[in-house]
Amino acid sequence: MSSILSGNRNFEGRIHQDVKMNFLASPPLVVAYAIAGRTDIDVYKEPLTQDANGKDIYLKDIWPSVKEVSDLVKNTVTKDMFAKSYANVYEGDSHWQQIQIPDGKLYDWNNASTYIKKATFFDGMSIDPPGIPSIKGARCLAKLGDSVTTDHISPAGSIKADSPAGLYLQEHGVEKAQFNSYGSRRGNHEVMVRGTFANVRLKNLLAPGTEGGVTRTQPDNNLASIYDAAVKYQENNTPLIILAGKEYGTGSSRDWAAKGSLLLGVKAVIAESYERIHRSNLIGMGVLPLQFKDGDSHESLGLTGQEQFDINELHDKTDEVTIVATNSDGKEIRFSADVRIDTPKEWDYYKHGGILQYVLRGMLN
Repeated sequence: MSSILSGNRNFEGRIHQDVKMNFLASPPLVVAYAIAGRTDIDVYKEPLTQDANGKDIYLKDIWPSVKEVSDLVKNTVTKDMFAKSYANVYEGDSHWQQIQIPDGKLYDWNNASTYIKKATFFDGMSIDPPGIPSIKGARCLAKLGDSVTTDHISPAGSIKADSPAGLYLQEHGVEKAQFNSYGSRRGNHEVMVRGTFANVRLKNLLAPGTEGGVTRTQPDNNLASIYDAAVKYQENNTPLIILAGKEYGTGSSRDWAAKGSLLLGVKAVIAESYERIHRSNLIGMGVLPLQFKDGDSHESLGLTGQEQFDINELHDKTDEVTIVATNSDGKEIRFSADVRIDTPKEWDYYKHGGILQYVLRGMLN
């Protein structure tokens, strides 16, 4: 199955969980394809449909001329329309006016809300920056291939009822019909962290034959959702890493792809290459982006994802690190990786644990 849409996001699984291919087009073309009822059509040569008399109707027959569009705009888009719409813009409609405004300068968090919840980014934060963290005894949460997008990492589409996020919402009295989407619930970190790596099309090579947010916990090798596995690792104070191929984090620069990774306990990503903004976003959330040396990959190095990973101690402005991956038999795979903290300011963010902590400490000082 495939779809045609006029939005700016055509990730697989976005329009519908069973739809893998989505094509971007202008709004009139979306209408044309909808009339045709299929995407495997040459709309310039083949008829879209037939009229009541069986006559073929082509795209050229329904496509408006430049003059028709210009006349429509001239007759409908007027100064009065804008003046009327914005005359009372600061007063709002009746729904806006009925919102109860609490007293005080701080936001009054509603603990019962499933849309907006106080995130945990500043929990346990000290006045002084923690410095460069040590990553020892880490486990691989997901072993991924090439072109893993930010939508694979943090989907914005629908929430499945039997997913960790869906179960969370049901436990809090939300019926499936009211789930809305991950994109609409981005103000609730409890939903978003459960949706991290939960795209229905994600293929985690740690759990071959599966799709979606599934992994295998180590060292017991049990199948579990990525969220449940991350919770178990956190209970044991086990840091986590992601192994990935080329172009990790492609697509839109969605901040929750980095935020969700942090909240799952991911301390580092080791990829063959990164999308520029996602690499920066990882640093902004205190997650270390490392890059395999040219010619290296998790496949070429023989990494199964079942090893324990020790990342040699970083120093300020270190260019590369040595990583030791030890399997259950004690065999070690040693390899070097480039540290993709590319600017002095990014080093400042990383030493503070992320840009949020950096900014808050700057305000307090």
